[in-house]
This record gives sequence, C-alpha cells and structure tokens, in this order.
Amino acid sequence: MSKKITIEPVTRVEGHGKVTIHMDNQGNIQQTRLHIVEFRGFERFVQGRPYWEAPVLVQRLCGICPVSHHLAAAKALDVIVGAGTGEGLTPTGEKMRRLMHYGQFFQSHALHFFHLSAPDFLFGFDGDPAIRNIIGIALTKPDLAVQGVMMRKFGQEIIRATAGKKIHGTGAIPGGINKNLSIEERDEFLKGADPLNADKMISWAQDALDFFKSYYVANKDFIDNFAYFPSNHLSLVRKDGALDLYHGVLRAVDTDGNRILNDIDYQEYNNYIEEEVRSWSYMKFPYLKSIGKDNGWYRVGPLARLNTVDFIPTPLAQKEFEIYKAMTNGKPNNHCLHTHYARLIETLHAAEMIRELLNDPDLLGNDLVTKGTKQKEGVGLIEAPRGTLFHHYRINDNDQIEMANLIVSTTNNNEPMNRSVNHVAKAVMTGKEVITEGMMNSVEVAIRAYDPCLSCATHALGKMPLEVSLFDEDNNLIDRKRS
Repeated sequence: MSKKITIEPVTRVEGHGKVTIHMDNQGNIQQTRLHIVEFRGFERFVQGRPYWEAPVLVQRLCGICPVSHHLAAAKALDVIVGAGTGEGLTPTGEKMRRLMHYGQFFQSHALHFFHLSAPDFLFGFDGDPAIRNIIGIALTKPDLAVQGVMMRKFGQEIIRATAGKKIHGTGAIPGGINKNLSIEERDEFLKGADPLNADKMISWAQDALDFFKSYYVANKDFIDNFAYFPSNHLSLVRKDGALDLYHGVLRAVDTDGNRILNDIDYQEYNNYIEEEVRSWSYMKFPYLKSIGKDNGWYRVGPLARLNTVDFIPTPLAQKEFEIYKAMTNGKPNNHCLHTHYARLIETLHAAEMIRELLNDPDLLGNDLVTKGTKQKEGVGLIEAPRGTLFHHYRINDNDQIEMANLIVSTTNNNEPMNRSVNHVAKAVMTGKEVITEGMMNSVEVAIRAYDPCLSCATHALGKMPLEVSLFDEDNNLIDRKRS
C-alpha cells in the first residue's frame, strides 16, 4: 500500500508550513514537498501609500526580523530621495544603521541557535519531544539557556537604542536616520555590568562556536553526510570581497567556487534573477536567468555568505573563517548542517562589529539625513540573518508607491530547502515500515538549518489555485478539481 506522510506544522521555525512525503508500495520516496500554506500580501498592501511609510509598513511582515525589512526598504528609498546606494548617507546615518543591523544579526542568530537548533544537538534528533526544546535546555543546561537569553537581550537593546523600539522601530528614514546614539547609551553597551556589555558578548559568541565545533568533532561523519548536495551560492559582498552584511555588490559562485554572478550593482538585480511560481506553494522559486530555472537556483544565508566572500574584516571571526574554509580546502561548503557553524562565525563577527561601531565617535554626530535629486525607482538589498533580502519600489508623481517587489531570504532558499527535505527523507525513511517521530524531526532539522521565516516568504500574490483531491482508502487518486 502506498503511503503519504504529512508533517504539519513544521516546528521551531517562524511561520506556518508543512511537509508532504509520498512513498510507494516498496517504501521508496516518490515525492517530497515543503508547502507554505499561509499568505500575506504586502506587495499589494503598500501600493498607494506614501513612499516614506514603507520602512515602517513592510517590517510588519515579521516580528523576528523586522529590522532587516526596515533597513532594506530604507535603502531602496535612499535611492528614490537621491541619497545614493549605501555610501551616500552621512557617517552618522550609515553607522547608526549598521549598528542597528548588527544588533539584529546578533540577537537573531542567538535566538536561532540556542532556542531553535540547540535542542536537536543536545538531546538528539530522535530525543523525547517533551524535552527537546528550549524548556528542556533550561531544565538541564540552565547556564546555556541563560546565555542564549542574555545574548538575545543585548542585541535587542542595541536595536532599541538605534531604532527607538526593540520591535518595529522607526529609526531608519529615507536618506538617513532619525536619532543618534547618546554617550550614556554607548557607555552602557561598552562598559555595562556583566553580562550585558560588548566584551562579554564576544566571549559568549566564542563559547557558542566552541560548543558547535566540539559537537562537530564528535559527529563529523553524520554532519558531513546530512543533506549534502552541490548548489550555487549568492550574497552581497563588499567591493573588496569582504563579508559585509549591510551593503555591497551581488556575487554568486557555483559548487566549485567559479563566479557565475560577478560583483554586479544590485540596482540591476532584475536583469539577472527571475522568480518561478509553482502550483503547490505560495512561495516562489528564484533562479539566475543566465543558467535557467532547472540549474540556476542558489542558496543564501550564512553558508552561502561564507562561500562567496574572500575574508571577514574582524580578527576573531577571520581566524575562525580560515579554519572553516580549510575544512573544504577553500572550496564552497555544501554541507547543510555546516550552516550552523557559519551562523556562529557570523555571530562572533556581529559582536566584534558592534564593539567596533560603539567606539566610533560618528555615532554621536548630529548630521543625520541627506538627500539629492528625486528618482522614481529604487532597489535596496541587505544581508538579513537568513540571507539576501531584496526590496524594490517605484513611485508615481504623487509620491505614492505604485509597484513593490520583495524577494526575501527564505524565498531565495525555497529550492534548496525542498532539496534538503527530499535528501533527508530518502536517507532516513526509505524502506521503513514504521515512520518514527525521530525520522520526521530529521526532516524538520534540515529545514531548520536554513532558519526559515515562512511569514516573510509569503508576501506576494501568487498563482496557487484551490485544489481538492479525493483519495480512496488505499490512497489511490479518484478525482481532483482545481479552481
């Protein structure tokens, strides 16, 4: 008898999704799909609104990564108000935004690792679900739980100081920022009582990295073979090839490290990237036009970023980056679970950048906004914690938004997430008469490695039809209707 397995909802991710797995009578996997089953139409909602509202409106996509949408929208509107792309802001404006962004990275990566992923590593992929969660960590590893909470708190406080609020702030405006950093705020972050100061956060970021590296040494064969498959990788990079999470040019490499997108101006992204719509998901499937939809898909996020950049411009993270790259002899890393390793290197880099920025006197300046000749259209790109985030707006003569296109990080990772699900399902379920909870959680582990934000990814009005399928008791399709 054929079998259909449904994992719903996918747990320990932001948003709602499900996985369906179809097996034939011999227990072979025939089809796997990650379905995004919620819809949020922000590309339509913002049409007709004054353009300057966009940074505040679009961040309502998400309560986990609102800063990323806030800043990507602001960067697009910088172009529209004539402030340029990235380098055109005042020093205070740019560095306050960067501090906000690195605070977001630090808290988001800490949240993902300690709250969402660490339970799988500490208790096993097939561990008791009753303790395989953040509560289980708090009960069995209280010091680790406190560390995760306090790291996130520090990042959230950085956001509050730069954006005005921890969630859905208003700090970034077209052409700059609406506040600077006070001396008192700066000193609290630099010299505050333990553990809430920059030095302690750097130390804890190193501890978290050491934790994962120790886990990797003990489980190397398993980690290296879990959802391993070749892919392309895409991210922003600084013009000199450095990791830059706030601004840069677009670069993509193939599975061997060859450049397939060579440091292009992201204002021209739509000449290089296309989105495909499929009938069974509200989330689109981006790909590089020059390669085509069959092979032009790519990964974004921590794994991709460390595959595309040449170096990391902070000393502690650069040292870890060199160790990390040596594992694959300098070639791109295509191991799904190494995404956690890359994420923790980025966490350390974010902590170093926060300390560096806090010591910069430009944060205390009063020159906050710049502008020039107004344009009708602008694109803003940023590296969100989950990967490259695209915001594109066009306005009319009444300063209203008439077109908005968002390609979010999780959308960029749609195809690789589906391939990871397929890879793991085939590895753990093929030929099994009994499907255990641990097997299903292994599929979820593959999805969680990408830290998906499913709410963010379902912003566009897609073409997913209403489909009703009728099966008999042996799972044979009797009838199917679409509308």
